[in-house]
Amino acid sequence: MRTRFAIKTHALLERVFPERRLFLRSDSDTRFIRLRSGTQALAAGGATVVVGWTIVATAILLMDSIGAGSYREQAQRDQVTYQQRLNALAQERDARAAEARAAQERFNSALAQVSVMQSQLLETEARRRELETGLDVVQATLGNTMKERETFRNQYATLRKDLEDGGATLSAEGDDGTVDFLTAALAKTAEERDQVVADAQDALMRADEMATEIRLMEEKNDLIFRQLEEAMTVSVKPLDKMFEAAGMDPDRILDQVRRGYSGQGGPLTPLSFSTRGEDLGADASRANGILNQMDRLNLYRIAAQKAPFASPLKDPFRFTSGFGYRWGRLHAGTDFAAPHGTAIYATADGVVTHSGWMSGYGRLVKIQHDFGIETRYAHNSKLLVEVGQRVSRGQQIAAMGNTGRSTGTHLHYEVRVGGKAVNPMTYIKAANDVF
Repeated sequence: MRTRFAIKTHALLERVFPERRLFLRSDSDTRFIRLRSGTQALAAGGATVVVGWTIVATAILLMDSIGAGSYREQAQRDQVTYQQRLNALAQERDARAAEARAAQERFNSALAQVSVMQSQLLETEARRRELETGLDVVQATLGNTMKERETFRNQYATLRKDLEDGGATLSAEGDDGTVDFLTAALAKTAEERDQVVADAQDALMRADEMATEIRLMEEKNDLIFRQLEEAMTVSVKPLDKMFEAAGMDPDRILDQVRRGYSGQGGPLTPLSFSTRGEDLGADASRANGILNQMDRLNLYRIAAQKAPFASPLKDPFRFTSGFGYRWGRLHAGTDFAAPHGTAIYATADGVVTHSGWMSGYGRLVKIQHDFGIETRYAHNSKLLVEVGQRVSRGQQIAAMGNTGRSTGTHLHYEVRVGGKAVNPMTYIKAANDVF
C-alpha cells in the first residue's frame, strides 16, 4: 500500500518536475548534476515559503509603520490639546490669584473701615449717654424751678392780699416804713418770679435743643449701625461658604478655636455694653450683634490660618495630575509641575512631623495642623525645615525636585483629614472664592 502511494507520488512529481541534468563542462572534462523531482519540489517549496514570508513581513512592516504614524499624529494632537488646556488653566489660575489679591485688599479695607466705625460708634454712644445725663439734669432743674416759681407766686399772692387788706389801716396810722417795706418785698418777689419764668423758658428751649441733638445722634447711630452690619455681612458670609465648601462645619471649627483662645483680656474677649441688670435697648442690642460678628470674623481669621486654604506654590506652574483613581490605584494628591528648585510653601500654620526620605515620596515634608488636618509635600530636592519645628502659612519649607517614585520634576501635594486623603483642590478652590 505504501509502495503504491510512493509510486503514484513519484509519478506526479515526474510530471510536474521532470528529472533534469545540469552539465558542467571544462577544457578537459564534462560532468553533470542530476536534479531529481523530489529535489526540485523541495527547492520550489522552500523558495515559495521564503517569498511568502517576505511578502507577509513586508505587509506587516508597512501596516505597523502606517499605524505608528497615526498613533504619533494622534499623540501629537492630544499633546497640543493638553498643552492648550494647561495654558488655559494657568491663565485661569493667574486670574483667580489676581481676584484673590483684590479680595484680600477689599477684606483688609473692610476691616479698617469696621475698626474706624467701631471707634465712632463707641464715641457716639458715650456722647449720647452724656446728652441723656445732661437732659436728666436739665429736667430735674426745670422741675425745681417750676416748684420755686409756684412758691414765689403763692408768696406774692399772700403779700398782695395782706397789702390790700391792711392798706387803709396803714395809711390812717401813717406807718410809712411798713408800707415801704411791703412795697420793696412785693417788687423783689415780682423780680424773682420773672427770673424764675425766664429760667424755666430757657430750660425748655435747652431741653428742645438737646432732644433735637439726641434725635440727630440716633439717626447718625442708625447709619453707622447699618454700615457696620453690611460690612459684617459682606465679610462673614463668604467665610461661612469657604468652610462649608471645604466640608468643614463653621460652628464646630469656631467653637474649637474659641476654646483655644478663651483667656480673658485677649483679642477675642467678647465685647458688650453693661446694662446693670436692665433690658438691652435697641441700639445696645444692635451694637452687641455687630461686636459678636466682629468676634466671629476674628475667629475665622485665626481658623483660616490653621487650615490649608492656600496654594503651596507662588511661582508659575501647571497641573499635571489631579486627585482620584488612576489605573485602579488612588492618586492621593495633586501634582504641580514647575522648574527644578521652585520654592514650596506651607499652606497653613502647623508643626513639622516628618522631614526626610520616605519610600515612594522621596524627600518628604509632613505638617500637622489643627482640626485633625495634615499636609504632605513630596519629591523635593531640598528640605528647609526640621521635625518639631513650628511653621506659618506662606513660609518656605522645601524646593521642588524629582526624588522618589517620580517621572519628572514636580510637587506631589496631599491633604489628609483624620488620616484619610481628601482632594486638595477643595481647599484651594474654596479659598479662591474669598481671598
